[in-house]
Amino acid sequence: MEREGGGGSLFFRGLQNRSQEKMKLRKRKSTLYLGPQKSTGRRRDLLGENTYLVLFTIALRICNCFLVQTSFVPDEYWQSLEVAHHMVFNYGYLTWEWTERLRGYIYPLIFASIYKILHLLGKDSVQLLIWIPRLAQALLSAVADLRLYSLMKQLENQQVARWVLCSWFTWYCCTRTLTNTMETVLTVIALFYYPLEGSKSMNSVKYSSLVALAFIIRPTAVIPWVPLLLRHFWQEQRKLDLFLHQFLPIGFVTFSLSLIIDRIFFGQWTLVQYNFLKFNVLQDLGTFYGSHPWHWYFSQGFPAVLGTHLPFFIHGCFLASKRYRIFLVTVLWTLLVYSMLSHKEFRFIYPVLPFCMVFCGYSLNHLKTWKKPAISFLFLSNMLLALYTGLVHQRGTLDVMTNIQELCYNNPNVSSASVFIMMPCHSTPYYSHVHYPLPMRFLQCPPDLSGKSDYLTEADIFYLNPLKWLYREFHNDSTLPTHLIIFSVLEEEISPFLISSNYERTAVCFHTHLPEDRTGSHIYVYERKLKGKLN
Repeated sequence: MEREGGGGSLFFRGLQNRSQEKMKLRKRKSTLYLGPQKSTGRRRDLLGENTYLVLFTIALRICNCFLVQTSFVPDEYWQSLEVAHHMVFNYGYLTWEWTERLRGYIYPLIFASIYKILHLLGKDSVQLLIWIPRLAQALLSAVADLRLYSLMKQLENQQVARWVLCSWFTWYCCTRTLTNTMETVLTVIALFYYPLEGSKSMNSVKYSSLVALAFIIRPTAVIPWVPLLLRHFWQEQRKLDLFLHQFLPIGFVTFSLSLIIDRIFFGQWTLVQYNFLKFNVLQDLGTFYGSHPWHWYFSQGFPAVLGTHLPFFIHGCFLASKRYRIFLVTVLWTLLVYSMLSHKEFRFIYPVLPFCMVFCGYSLNHLKTWKKPAISFLFLSNMLLALYTGLVHQRGTLDVMTNIQELCYNNPNVSSASVFIMMPCHSTPYYSHVHYPLPMRFLQCPPDLSGKSDYLTEADIFYLNPLKWLYREFHNDSTLPTHLIIFSVLEEEISPFLISSNYERTAVCFHTHLPEDRTGSHIYVYERKLKGKLN
């Protein structure tokens, strides 16, 4: 019995050994059995996307940055770079918004940090002070681009995702140091984490933190988020937990951060978000800087921002699935709210442009016969608009700063030099683009906060009678500035003063093909002669 049992066990051992040998020769070909290190798919190790796509997007926005050499609005310098320059180098001009505490320091602090690092490294040249902050903003915009692309790839597909980033207005704005640009960047990144049907990146803490940060940078950033927040709250089953454990703590932390930073720099406790909303929304005092009819955003602003994408946006609104209705509601809500304010600007509605581009991408993806001609048309039209507005339109106010820089760094008589910018107030940048304590002056235009009906700013009084104002202001030759900067439309009117005071034109900068009112097509630099020679 033992011999038989031994033989049987040897027989079964042989079978087992043979089966193990066969299993050793067997290879699994399915990728389900491969470890992450053996995966043959695309690597996604930067922001959840392919490395080459990330690097391409960053390179594109860096090129975008250097191909935008024009000015848009004064706030891109006066409410960010100029403030940062004052924070770090102790000279620079703070506009009335800062004396009235309508603006918070959290956004300029980003650029002040960059300036401080450059200063400590001994690399605070004027060109680096101009371009490094813009490059930093370009990198943040590249991150927003990638987040919007990833979101649309999750919700739809790669074909739809590729068409949501091609907008001339995005190209024009996304590298500028504007609070509106940062507001748009934070809105897009927050949208990536927003709980949308089909999204794989939902995170309530992350998106609400980004919305709170956008709000303390620019309080009107909450406007597009009102319908989105209400939708989230309505669909959330654990409403009390959402409010008490997420929204409330995040709001408390971000508000505390804002209060502490502003307390440090203002020297007193200040709630700038309330002051900002009170001035611009509740009191609507922004009308001091211009007013428009209620329909302006619908008849001019929104069509101009969308440009040639407008018909595709309308087409996409009819085609898009139900889950995108909240995007359309957000766009319409934002336009309606801003329409109730008298003062209107294109940049105010920039944060809803990414929502609109979702519908444009949806439209392009569903085109059949006319798809290639439509894509070619959009590419060419947006490229031409982007290049013209970025390289040609309104470039003179930046180019003329080069003349002032040369006056500071290449002039042996710089100690006696002074500049008077006789243009509509805040037309040019200021010390952030000079980086030298050169005596400079410009025409003031703070709003009247006392309610006087006949209030006129210095700029208003000047333009009523420029020649009379100049003779009264500079009755003594010793007070005359060595350099004057004017728009070409003013030259003829003040030519008697220029001749009598021995000023000679030394530089001309092209500004725009579309001069209007007080803004001319060119900018002239005049220098005063002394003893038969230029000063």
